Amino acid sequence: MEGWKLEGERDVLRADAILFDKDGTLLDFTHMWGFWADVVIDMFRGLLAERGLIMLQEDIPGIWGTQHDAAGWTSGYDKRGPLAMGTMDEMYAILVWHGYRAGLSWAESKMIVRDCLRHADDEMELVRPARLLPGVQAFLDRCRLQGIPMAVVTADDTDSARLHLRWLGIEDYFKVVIGTDMAERGKPYPDLCLLACERLGVPPERTIVIGDTDGDMEMARAAGAALKIGIGEHGVLKLADLTVPSFEWLLEGAVKP
Repeated sequence: MEGWKLEGERDVLRADAILFDKDGTLLDFTHMWGFWADVVIDMFRGLLAERGLIMLQEDIPGIWGTQHDAAGWTSGYDKRGPLAMGTMDEMYAILVWHGYRAGLSWAESKMIVRDCLRHADDEMELVRPARLLPGVQAFLDRCRLQGIPMAVVTADDTDSARLHLRWLGIEDYFKVVIGTDMAERGKPYPDLCLLACERLGVPPERTIVIGDTDGDMEMARAAGAALKIGIGEHGVLKLADLTVPSFEWLLEGAVKP
């Protein structure tokens, strides 16, 4: 974006549009998808056990890139891994392979994993374990006040993404919601970003992308976005132009009133 500096204070509210990743950017990733992963894996291990097959606890982190507490529950995740960056179809395929590896036939593994995912979706609807990350609501309010069009661009399916935004009470902030099912290629390819820009009527070079993985950053780079902002720890996102610990920091330190 002409006139913007890549170092120092930035006024992100000069953008013509802002595109947000959903999971790990707007909402607490571990709180929601950790819950989902635990429900799936717990049922999956139980169904394996009924068939005399075993999945060891130490094997679980390698399935989707999860981290676990002393009790075995998901407490974190690898931002480079499948849970963070994969599509639901990819998650399904990975777990089917692990079922086959444990001793199931490929067909039986597919049926079991399908049942586990359906059960997890039902549990998600009951519990609704979605919560906003710090500063998100205030940042969205500021953008709305400034009249900046906003969109969500996510590796999740579009209907699922809209559902989660409704749970959070923020769906109405976004003119466009683009899920991975709406383009031939998902992240890190530019397709989702370009489609969102097209539907907003804004060129990518006047757009900011905010996300929490290098998949988000590479998508933005490939699409020609003006600025790539990462939410997370400094140095973790290698492709971000700017990394901030939270939207609170972005509001307080990088946005001019």
